[in-house]
Amino acid sequence: MIQEKLAGLSSAEQFFETLGVPFEQQVVNVSRLHILKRFRELMRDLAPEAGEAECAAALAAAYAEFAEGRGAKTFKVFKDAMPAFVPLTDLRATSH
Repeated sequence: MIQEKLAGLSSAEQFFETLGVPFEQQVVNVSRLHILKRFRELMRDLAPEAGEAECAAALAAAYAEFAEGRGAKTFKVFKDAMPAFVPLTDLRATSH
């Protein structure tokens, strides 16, 4: 069963290679954990007897969301992050 095989994998690249889903390393480097989390969510919706093709489609869908910039970064660290914008009026000169 493919789910048993997937349970033994540890890296995002192993999932892509095992399921034969093409990927760009740069996308995986930037969004690795988000892709895997979304893949896990999509896998929950599959029947327990889902085959390799369904699993590959779920991984491809998860990857596409982040490759296209549509993926939601759902980890707490991103939800709690401060905005990156700092207005110029908030900057003060310091003497060194």
